[in-house]
Amino acid sequence: MRAPAPQTLYAENADYVAQSLRRLGVAPGAVEDLTHDVFLAALTRLASYDPRRPLRPWLFGFAFREASAWRNRAARLREVHGDVPDVSDGRETIEAELMRSQNISTALQALAALEPDRKAVFILHDIDEQSVPEIAAALEVPLNTAYSRLRLARRDFNTAFARLQRAEERA
Repeated sequence: MRAPAPQTLYAENADYVAQSLRRLGVAPGAVEDLTHDVFLAALTRLASYDPRRPLRPWLFGFAFREASAWRNRAARLREVHGDVPDVSDGRETIEAELMRSQNISTALQALAALEPDRKAVFILHDIDEQSVPEIAAALEVPLNTAYSRLRLARRDFNTAFARLQRAEERA
């Protein structure tokens, strides 16, 4: 097995990388540039990619590192980032869509509250459905660390989600 060609790598995975960056809290205006940065970084290490391993967790590792670097730069610039807009499929009733939109907004806020290292493992496992060993390899952390981060991320997410729901009910 061989590593994918650069054009194929980008064409088949650009949407996934952009979505991953948004999930990692990157502002909408920075996603496109960071997506390109992820692929530039991945291309420099393409020779070291093991084709027996899944490609997307490998790319997520680059996205995680780029998002972390972006957050560090943004913190120094004191940028403020807004909510990620929700896109409706038009098939739901207005009431059902409003409830779904509220839950998605609450979930995104709870996700944003997670510590970055935990958030990365949570996204890869619970959203992207990757195995913990694959996640540990992609993020270059020990397996037990990945399991611990997943456990803590789930706990923190559930706590934040419940707190946000209570606040919405009081409002």
